[in-house]
Amino acid sequence: MTQLTHYTSKFNKKQFPITIICNNISNAPNIGSLFRTADAFGVEQLIFCGDDIPMGRKMTKTARATEKVVPFKIEANALEAAMALKQEGYQIIALEITSNSNPLHSFTYNQQFPTALVIGDENFGVSEEVLKNCDHILHIEMFGQNSSMNVVQATSVALYELTKQMM
Repeated sequence: MTQLTHYTSKFNKKQFPITIICNNISNAPNIGSLFRTADAFGVEQLIFCGDDIPMGRKMTKTARATEKVVPFKIEANALEAAMALKQEGYQIIALEITSNSNPLHSFTYNQQFPTALVIGDENFGVSEEVLKNCDHILHIEMFGQNSSMNVVQATSVALYELTKQMM
């Protein structure tokens, strides 16, 4: 057995009809990690929404050059970004724990529509105004004492489940 490297692995490149809307995510290492995660899962684009999106050295250090290959844009308002995609035929799915969210593992993805996955601020999650306009709100079942994960870890779990259903 030989451990494979970036250069010797034989993964097939694939892009999925998923756009990630980042609702006020402002931690540079998280933004860099989101680029890596988006690249790993073949996400079509990232949309960073908010006033202060750090795109400097701390972000690029974590992104490890994936910011050069994953399409992205910066917009002021997450709700406007989500509604624009909804008008283009996207289903809007928020990853958030709410009183009426459903478990991610029980969600059946509708492959007729591309997906906008809305992820939220490191401290406050997805904003209430965005949640009110989503087609689905999904959460990851938690079995420990904590009720949440890091936003990038949670996004990775959600993307794994969604792309698994799209294969």
